[in-house]
Amino acid sequence: MMLKILLARLTQGHRTARFPDVEPALPDRFRGRPTLDPTRCPDGCAACIAACPTGAIARDDARGLALDLGRCLFCPDCTAACPEGAIDYTADYRLAARRRDELFARPPGASAPARELALGAELRRLFGRSLKLRQVSAGGCNACEADVNVLGTVVFDLGRFGIQFVASPRHADGLLITGPVTGNMRLALRKAYDAVPDPKIVIAVGACAISGGPYVDHTEVANGADAVVPVDLYVPGCPPHPYTILEGLLCLLARMPPAHRDASTRAAEHPRETMERGVARAESEVRSLGVDLGRGPRSAG
Repeated sequence: MMLKILLARLTQGHRTARFPDVEPALPDRFRGRPTLDPTRCPDGCAACIAACPTGAIARDDARGLALDLGRCLFCPDCTAACPEGAIDYTADYRLAARRRDELFARPPGASAPARELALGAELRRLFGRSLKLRQVSAGGCNACEADVNVLGTVVFDLGRFGIQFVASPRHADGLLITGPVTGNMRLALRKAYDAVPDPKIVIAVGACAISGGPYVDHTEVANGADAVVPVDLYVPGCPPHPYTILEGLLCLLARMPPAHRDASTRAAEHPRETMERGVARAESEVRSLGVDLGRGPRSAG
């Protein structure tokens, strides 16, 4: 039996993704960082504003027409409603930000601003090689929770970066929060935060944990975790892709390779080309495992 298990494991090959050393292969239908080009908007048109279910698109005195990634559900309603194609999605999965006011879409082709996500030197010294997080579902629908949970699988293998989820806030270095923080969870979240020893960090994952998501401004939600506890990292999405969460965590700990910043700019400016390269890499990796994409697994002979 043991020999059969070992042989089966050998035939499976290496299943853990090579991220962050190699860019991930994302599906064609993946919707990453949106772009918003106000110059293409007809005068007086507000079709995208009316179509957005969470009020993520609005006219702002400072930015003009603005798209708030913290509220965005990454649904196609705005792109379908816009008659001029002013809104589009790129293949850029790098969405995390340290400050809430950094979560806004930029015009297509614009240079990606320098993202300073890393913790200070002292916190990196404490948490850089071993980070224990307590995950708190504060009224979530289980979508963000599922994508956080999948980080522990063999594909992503969060533990190889020294990051683990623990069963008690008293054993944690910080909280990872999902959900809009319902009325029944406010006190529980506050108690969990107080139970984490100082110094500690807080990560808000998903539109609900950042702004309330589809429940924004409902009387029974807090419109995000930062209404109850201070937040150190925002990871937008509904739900965010596991690579989006992982990238944010690694940037927070300053564990990303230098080439990562250049790849971010390329993904934002050439989304289709980036996805095609990713698909080609994925097919190459599948073939390296001995799988014929047209005829299924090859026989051992």
